[in-house]
Amino acid sequence: MAQFVKETITTPVNNVDPVVNSPSAVEPTNSQTAEYLIYFALGVLEILLAFRLILKLMGASTSSGFVKLIYSLSGIFVYPFEGIFSRWLSPGLETTSVFEPSTLVAIIVYAVLVWGLVKLLRVLSGRQQETD
Repeated sequence: MAQFVKETITTPVNNVDPVVNSPSAVEPTNSQTAEYLIYFALGVLEILLAFRLILKLMGASTSSGFVKLIYSLSGIFVYPFEGIFSRWLSPGLETTSVFEPSTLVAIIVYAVLVWGLVKLLRVLSGRQQETD
């Protein structure tokens, strides 16, 4: 049994196409785009710092190129927090596990700073605050 689909064709009124309001048609404002970019940068930094924290905890060998890369890229972001707390070392048979509280402090401080920066951007842009 064949089914027929009825199509509705609308003609524009006064030669103006009808406006379709769909969520996909809404483009972000400049301040929203800036927020997305800031949060993206924070995400990259947080992942980098998390890698550093985990590699140090697992006693990763610094002879590995990947480990050297992570330590060199993240070192500049951890440096301001060095010396706040002392490192905890746990020597093992083959490796030494290191807990760097400065990395954990950096993760928290950068997240709070970015959150505050985005809130300030929202205030300056005049956008209504969303509940987070």
